[in-house]
Amino acid sequence: MHDEPIDPFNGDPADPAAGLHDPREDDPLDPLTEVEKQDVLEDLADLEIYQALLQPIGVRGLVIECEDCREPHYFDWDLLRGNLRHLLSSGRPRVHEPAYDPDPDHYVSWDYARGYADGVHDTLTEGTEDAAEE
Repeated sequence: MHDEPIDPFNGDPADPAAGLHDPREDDPLDPLTEVEKQDVLEDLADLEIYQALLQPIGVRGLVIECEDCREPHYFDWDLLRGNLRHLLSSGRPRVHEPAYDPDPDHYVSWDYARGYADGVHDTLTEGTEDAAEE
């Protein structure tokens, strides 16, 4: 199983993108700081919780407002997980473009997912606290 989508043109001499140059490759690579690494690891852990809670009710992933293009980007769970792992290992985000014709009703924001998870946690905790008081 792969953590990220497989490049269908990997190793193909007829790769249509073979001649393109990624200008970011020339930029000096600043490794992630320990704080940034910890943030990405926490995002990965949160993502597992959000997927476990939200996927059964039909949520396919998260929507993120792109700082570069000011458009919403829709990521399914596996793609977002792969992007975070790539950031962790390489120190730089992947090149991205908006998804083709996603259904926004099937995606939620990080804030919504966090609030949903917090609500589930609070509900479960209240039930435990009530039982302990009895």
